[in-house]
Amino acid sequence: MKRAVVLGAVLSVCLAGTAISGDPILDRQAVMKNTGAATGAGAKIMKGEAPFDLTTAQLILKTMNNAAHGFGYMFPAGSETGHKTRAAQAIWDDAAGFEAAVAKFAADTSAQVTDEASFKAAFGAATKNCGTCHESYRTAQQ
Repeated sequence: MKRAVVLGAVLSVCLAGTAISGDPILDRQAVMKNTGAATGAGAKIMKGEAPFDLTTAQLILKTMNNAAHGFGYMFPAGSETGHKTRAAQAIWDDAAGFEAAVAKFAADTSAQVTDEASFKAAFGAATKNCGTCHESYRTAQQ
């Protein structure tokens, strides 16, 4: 029963608000919210607040990986401002560094998860990458 609740929560949050708006800022904000929800579900597993479930763990990393593969298209020139974006100018000023960070996130989240140990290793690497990227490429709350 707990597995169904956790999986349902991850799916509902990850699928909510994912319609393509045609506005890269709104689209990346929706993808970031989905990624944040997946990260929150993964953190609960890591802390022992939710039971490990292989399907849920795979979905968490797949959600994060899908976001990583979309990030390269969600920060076009001209989308630096508006909609209370928290994207830092460094994304455009250091495009090579940003692309490298996105590629690392994609690699970290593409790991094969077969058990709790492999999930914890992959999730730990991925969330470390999140923090590093946010420090360099995200502004303070507006």
